[in-house]
Amino acid sequence: MKYIVVLGDGMADWKIPSLNNKTCLEYAKTPTLDKIVKSSEVGLCKTVPQGFKPGSDVANMSVLGFNPQSFYTGRSPLEAVSIGIKLKDTDVTLRCNLVTLSEDEPYEKKVMLDYSAGEISTAEAEELINCLKENFDCKDYKFYAGIQYRHCLVVDGGATGAELTPPHDISDKIIENYLPKGVNSSIYRGLLKKSYEILSSHPVNIKRVKEGKKPANSIWLWGEGTKPALADFEKLRGLKGGVISAVDLVKGLGLLAGMKIIEVDGATGNYDTNFQGKANAAADGLLSGLDFVYIHMEAPDECAHHCDFKNKVYSIEKIDGVVETLINRLSAAGEGFAMLVCPDHPTPCEIKTHTSDPIPYLLYSNIKNLSNGAKRYTEDEALKTGEYLPQGHLLIDKLFAIK
Repeated sequence: MKYIVVLGDGMADWKIPSLNNKTCLEYAKTPTLDKIVKSSEVGLCKTVPQGFKPGSDVANMSVLGFNPQSFYTGRSPLEAVSIGIKLKDTDVTLRCNLVTLSEDEPYEKKVMLDYSAGEISTAEAEELINCLKENFDCKDYKFYAGIQYRHCLVVDGGATGAELTPPHDISDKIIENYLPKGVNSSIYRGLLKKSYEILSSHPVNIKRVKEGKKPANSIWLWGEGTKPALADFEKLRGLKGGVISAVDLVKGLGLLAGMKIIEVDGATGNYDTNFQGKANAAADGLLSGLDFVYIHMEAPDECAHHCDFKNKVYSIEKIDGVVETLINRLSAAGEGFAMLVCPDHPTPCEIKTHTSDPIPYLLYSNIKNLSNGAKRYTEDEALKTGEYLPQGHLLIDKLFAIK
């Protein structure tokens, strides 16, 4: 028996007037999901526990079957593990975004124009982070380059307790009220301001501006945390698992759980990602010894952060194609399988950020009829079924219970 999670990050939404007052899931053409929903269980699940912010870290941890109330220690340590940083128990890590701020005002009055600096390339970002390393790295503070706009700061012997805001929560807002507060906040504020002085005139950004691109003219620190420890997935579940994702956060979860990280050429973390490459890599893994694969696709979330509902719909339609490929390949190989399709959290285009609302899920198996009456896989249909799971980390138990 094989098991699959197909996760469209931020796939759930609110009604959008420009889409005939439908959500992206309702508007998208999803022939495969429309077909399998007739024999699937559809419902709602609360993936973000009370008191937790609705981040992809908490929500993916839940969907993977780990209770955030027991295992969560912050977002950035998960990303640090993924990019190969060897953390000590005394280290404190922070996610370091390269962002685009407005240019004319004093630093505190600048506006968060783009939390991803125009989806800056990894090569350009590495140049900028290396420049910051030359200026900032010391015994206690070290910067590490990651992927595109996502990077890391490690504080040796640091303390937690800073109040830090994710940059995607403050798109188009003046940053003054969202600058670091609490423990080490004066140091962090100093790093932000100094980074603007350094990066705004860096050759990489001068070139980007000439090309009509957004400059990565500041860093933004958030996602503070300490070294985490997840239970080994295979020992816990008795299943050999793999993870497919372009996002360091999700790869870090997989690595900490002892799962195989499956790399896919052309995986970008946005709507230009290699959707079919992910589908085929998952099928290859399952047909060559893995029992479970967690396929994470960031694209719907990234589109929603930019209020790009057109490409969010496109991403959902491509995810429907991923489901089709998996069903076809595993069925052709004579494999019995069960599949969970869901987002980690909603990301409504209207507000450009995450919410902690329950997520719609679909459970399908090619060996068992699980129907509970849903007509489509949408937010409204999930609500109508009356199926509700208040503890997100138990959702995967419903998947693994299918034999």
